[in-house]
Amino acid sequence: MSGAAGPRGVGSLAPAGQAAEQRTVTADYDLGDTAFTDPETGTVSEVRAVVHYPARVSGRLPLVVVSHGSWYPCTHRDAGAWPCDKGTSYPSYQGYNYLAESLAERGFVVVSLSVNGINMTSFDYGDRARLINEHLLLWRQLADGRGALAKRLPALRGHVDMQRVGTVGHSRGGKAVMWQASDKHRGEVPAGVRVGAVLSLAPVKFDDPDGDNSDTLVTRTPVAVVTSGCDGAVGEAGQKYLDDAQGRTAQPAYSVSLRDANHNFFNTQWTPPASLGEDDSTCPDRALTPRAQQNALTAYATAFFEVHLKGDAAGTELLTGMKALPGVASTTRVVEPVTKHR
Repeated sequence: MSGAAGPRGVGSLAPAGQAAEQRTVTADYDLGDTAFTDPETGTVSEVRAVVHYPARVSGRLPLVVVSHGSWYPCTHRDAGAWPCDKGTSYPSYQGYNYLAESLAERGFVVVSLSVNGINMTSFDYGDRARLINEHLLLWRQLADGRGALAKRLPALRGHVDMQRVGTVGHSRGGKAVMWQASDKHRGEVPAGVRVGAVLSLAPVKFDDPDGDNSDTLVTRTPVAVVTSGCDGAVGEAGQKYLDDAQGRTAQPAYSVSLRDANHNFFNTQWTPPASLGEDDSTCPDRALTPRAQQNALTAYATAFFEVHLKGDAAGTELLTGMKALPGVASTTRVVEPVTKHR
């Protein structure tokens, strides 16, 4: 296995109409295409990620982990094996850099994971959740100043708060973060790590076996779901996660439906003119531009994580619909907690 990382540059890119709060650094780590073998299924995965964080680091900062969904695992469409037998690993995990930059400007550390080995060989959502946990184990070690990431990300040694961790999952990754945080599977999160906020982005939603939602039922952690009215891949099935939480959750669950958004534009590597980008909109005559769709997600995600990882109530108005998302037509929904979880 090989691994090299380091800062790739300092800069900022705020959403339209917003000023950057602080400059950021972009770095990465790569432990190799076969660095992780799932202990339950044997699925072989890469351990690779891009990291965004504030240029000035002090204290312990909250961590947000991003996991993409199912896409071409390799740059060659006809690749059929992992590691890629044709082409190289496709950079889907870099498609959320705009979101990571914005969160980093506001004092978060953001790590976006590559999931191509799983996309090539497995449809198991436990595989996706356990790969997230493998990265969290590495970050817990880094927070203690040790482990495989300590030399690769020296500026963050001892500066990550593993009690304030958020997750974002897109598409199949959206179901994966619900799986990881679910009441059934939350005990599998590494010791010393607390997942305090889960954002499921244009997620798939189907229970297996049908009618059994236990693998993804989250009642102990705040949840946000973002869906799109013109999503040609999965529609707005993710709204069912709020249905599951209704009358059962001890934490708030929120959703926003972006009326004219699609599925792929949330990821810049899935968006034309990217080499394998595709426009999946079912309403091309009124579709949001990629930038407008990404800005809407950034505003909503920032509000969610500011409220639930930093305790800043200012974002509550966006989450509850009291304040409209700028530049888009959207519908919000809130599931209130029903009781304290014992």
